[in-house]
Amino acid sequence: MARIAVITGAGSGIGRTVALALSRRGYALALAGRRAEALEETVALLASGTAALCMPTDVTDKASVAALFDATVARFGRVDLLFNNAGVNAPDVPLDALDEADWRHVIDTNLTGAFLCLQAAFAAMKAQSPRGGRIINNGSISATSPRPNSIAYTASKHAITGLTKSASLDGRAFDIACSQIDIGNAASAMGSRMARGVPQANGQLAVEPVMDVAHVGETVAYMDSLPLDANVQFITLMATKMPFVGRG
Repeated sequence: MARIAVITGAGSGIGRTVALALSRRGYALALAGRRAEALEETVALLASGTAALCMPTDVTDKASVAALFDATVARFGRVDLLFNNAGVNAPDVPLDALDEADWRHVIDTNLTGAFLCLQAAFAAMKAQSPRGGRIINNGSISATSPRPNSIAYTASKHAITGLTKSASLDGRAFDIACSQIDIGNAASAMGSRMARGVPQANGQLAVEPVMDVAHVGETVAYMDSLPLDANVQFITLMATKMPFVGRG
């Protein structure tokens, strides 16, 4: 029987890459994102025969998230995996110049959106038979090693780590495993600026190495290949030579 995965932010980048990797493994997919046309573009790239449901979704809206999970259960009968991926960034400006609206947009999407999806997944996984499932939150290397002028994104991803730990603990009684993947310099739309040069902690601008985003899809697929009594709690996947450990 096919495993059922819900992927948020599935219309591009990392979400699309994970959808492709799971489709090659026979998953049925519920693809969520802001733009229906982008979701349809993802569907067109899936492995032949993949069962897919496209659900335009605003992860910051509880009713929209509820509609996503209700539709998934109605179509496929259960939820085995949530890849909690939808996220945005704020303008690269000094901390004291960041507009409050940009701050709230990042926190509402990256943190509150992740919480609402996690909450809905918990409800579905507790109610289904067999009970349980897996939730993989998309964190970031920025959760522990921020870049200059990134306070909103860094704060949101640091909070995702707390979300992951709490959900991992609270999920034990219901056979729900929760984990986190922290990604560094994947060649997605958000990571494309690395080739143009990005600010470093010393104030310089430097080009940084990137890795093929397809590795993210393969890693998420591996994490979900484990039985529910085993869990990759945290994993860091990064371009080997990016400036992250040591002095870069």
